[in-house]
Amino acid sequence: MAAAIGSMQAVNLTFRRRGVRCGIAEPSGEPATIGQKTRYDDGLVERVFMGLFARKMDKFGSKKNKKKEKGFWEYDYESFVEVSKRVMQGRSRVQQQEAVREVLLSMLPPGAPQQFRKLFPPTKWAAEFNAALTVPFFHWLVGPSQVIEVEVNGVKQRSGVRIKKCRYLENSGCVGMCVNMCKIPTQDFFTNEFGLPLTMNPNFEDMSCEMIYGQAPPAFEEDPATKQPCLADICSMSNPSSPICPKLEA
Repeated sequence: MAAAIGSMQAVNLTFRRRGVRCGIAEPSGEPATIGQKTRYDDGLVERVFMGLFARKMDKFGSKKNKKKEKGFWEYDYESFVEVSKRVMQGRSRVQQQEAVREVLLSMLPPGAPQQFRKLFPPTKWAAEFNAALTVPFFHWLVGPSQVIEVEVNGVKQRSGVRIKKCRYLENSGCVGMCVNMCKIPTQDFFTNEFGLPLTMNPNFEDMSCEMIYGQAPPAFEEDPATKQPCLADICSMSNPSSPICPKLEA
């Protein structure tokens, strides 16, 4: 697993040295302010990841309203989000989370979770190492982020990652997609499959998110993120009259 991650990181760095890179296309170099959509300049590596994840997820997507199947290189971020929306259709929140888990497992070679547990037992070093990997490795998915110091079980460590403005939430505009298709399955995957606890705390006001490696996530019923209303101004699937996003109740 570590070798696979290292190889993918090396490929990423090679492309960047050759000028094939992604980044924020805003003049400031920072995510756009709330209410405006951040523009990105995606490179070859990022398009590869988008196509890879989208094609895997497409196997679980609803056939209703499905357009002509795209070629591997035809996926961009918007089409990746559209595939995510089709995966949600006709599924309960638990089924949505399970679908993402299956996609994540399908991306790994056999025995990878067991190997990860051997290489990265739940220690401070493992938590900090994975936090450091998250910043460059998931830039294409969530946008720019940075490692921050957090406190886990009374110990200060640099195992936190602050996502400035989550690209997935910004483009989907959906609380349910954030929680069911990203937060919960990612927490569950690291905590239960990899054996490394992870808690994700999305902020639906400024669209930032804090990831804390080494901290066990709360139960679904006790998590503040599961009590959020729809982002009615930007979500095409919103129900403004509901106090909680319907996708979190189903």
